[in-house]
Amino acid sequence: MVLLEKLKLSKPLVKSMTDAGFLGPKDIQLNTMSRILGGQDLIAIAPEGAGKTTTYVLGTLMRLKYGFEEAPRALVLAPDKEHVLSIIEQYQLLNKNQTIRIVGLYPEGGMESQMDALADGADIVVATPDRARAIYLKLGLNLNKIMMFIVDDAAEIVRRGMQLPVAELARSIVKCQRLIFTEVYHSKLKLLTDQFMYEPAIIEVDNLGEQKLETVDQVLYHVPDFKIKINLLNLLLKDKEVFNKVIVFVNTRLTAEKVFKSLFKYLDKDIAIYKPLFFDHPGFDLIDEFKNSDTRILLVADDLKETIDLKSIPFIIHMEIPADTETFIGRILKDSSEQDTDRIGLNFATDIELSLIKKIEQAIGKAIVVAPLPEELLIEQDKPKKQKKSAEPILPTASETGAAFHPKKKSNAKDYNYSSREKAKMKFKNR
Repeated sequence: MVLLEKLKLSKPLVKSMTDAGFLGPKDIQLNTMSRILGGQDLIAIAPEGAGKTTTYVLGTLMRLKYGFEEAPRALVLAPDKEHVLSIIEQYQLLNKNQTIRIVGLYPEGGMESQMDALADGADIVVATPDRARAIYLKLGLNLNKIMMFIVDDAAEIVRRGMQLPVAELARSIVKCQRLIFTEVYHSKLKLLTDQFMYEPAIIEVDNLGEQKLETVDQVLYHVPDFKIKINLLNLLLKDKEVFNKVIVFVNTRLTAEKVFKSLFKYLDKDIAIYKPLFFDHPGFDLIDEFKNSDTRILLVADDLKETIDLKSIPFIIHMEIPADTETFIGRILKDSSEQDTDRIGLNFATDIELSLIKKIEQAIGKAIVVAPLPEELLIEQDKPKKQKKSAEPILPTASETGAAFHPKKKSNAKDYNYSSREKAKMKFKNR
């Protein structure tokens, strides 16, 4: 009854929600459902588990109402096959109207069989962007009747580099409601949505709940790219008095080698690599050796998959955010000993890594403080301006090229490009 009053759902959907065990609406549903049912374009930002999928599933079923149309009326895009199957399962859980047909499209399996399924009839298509685009280009996916264009987990789609098929599919639909659901909304995702959305409503729900874990103090630096990460690391590590012992985490040992080569020369004697790839680079095979040495900075790669003892290390820097949330959390948990009271964690994250930060914040139950970038940080270098080309080419003189050089006559200069059809007409006319 609560769902019926607050979300304005139909009685069959209320019954489906009750049977599925949903006792009440979530914040994301309360804040977005009226806009979805009203046909407004929307960007919904909420953490994992906030109910984003259920929200647009309910909205789609409410707006479509019945099936057996000539072509699909809703297209849902998701990052991969697992997401596609999960979304279809949610539709099947809540859809009691057997006339609404749902078809999934994903890279695994034959394209012909999926095109046959579309030809048999579909009201809702759930697909990965690349497979949907491929079938659309083969004229197997009809977008003429689409009422709702939905992108789920949009930040993950951007991280995987699938912006092009999403934009092409969105622009191929003349007029429809466009809904974007994502954990984070950053500049790269905005570049994508700006191509096909005009002044959408942006709704953000950030419910972290109670603090679950006791962690050391954390600071987040939001940087544009990896090059700026290196500039920021160079700038911070200049201060030898503050950063007297630091462990810097990166994803791979190749990245560790790259960072080692990119640091300023005055840091050469202060930095080493944990189990380096190349014997000529300074390194340590044991963490205790680093702790007892004069070396200030140690680069550690996550692909070693080793648990590092961080006691007595005052600074840990995550230059790259690990994909495994548990790995990150294991390093920032506060130890009961007094040695951990002053430990600080610094995290460098690009737009693509913000979704990983959101998952970490959900796990620990609190937000990580975002610090402004230092004013003296080098963001980008001024590129030399290119000289403009002159409008008319300067012809060489006879003294420069020799007496045999003659400039081309103006009548012989070709400044046109006739098509084969025009040439055929001219030839016929001359005859």
